Amino acid sequence: QVQLVESGGGLVQAGGSLRLSCAVSGRTFSSYTMGWFRQAPGKERDFVGAISWGGGSTYYADSVKGRFTISRDNAKNTVYLQMNSLKPDDTAVYYCAASNIISPSVAERFHSWGQGTQVTVSS
Repeated sequence: QVQLVESGGGLVQAGGSLRLSCAVSGRTFSSYTMGWFRQAPGKERDFVGAISWGGGSTYYADSVKGRFTISRDNAKNTVYLQMNSLKPDDTAVYYCAASNIISPSVAERFHSWGQGTQVTVSS
């Protein structure tokens, strides 16, 4: 069974940066596409971006493109979300997720989820 644990959330001022981490248990981490989602209060869970199993391919939602970067360290079973130029609209609970599918971008294509970490961006 795969377990995912996010960390690194917190309170930051607009324009600031945060780096989220997601530690994944299990020996098959390097075979997963890893994604990040976020959910603001009263809204649906939205796709943020994802990274291929080897890290050679990343893709992002338009709302974060150019500001957020996803990377992974397969030796550490960890995926990262570097968030720069944060805006109040980025405030949400951020989730990492694992998928066996190439290039997934919807929640239904991910089979395992973390518990989420809160990111709050003040204006």
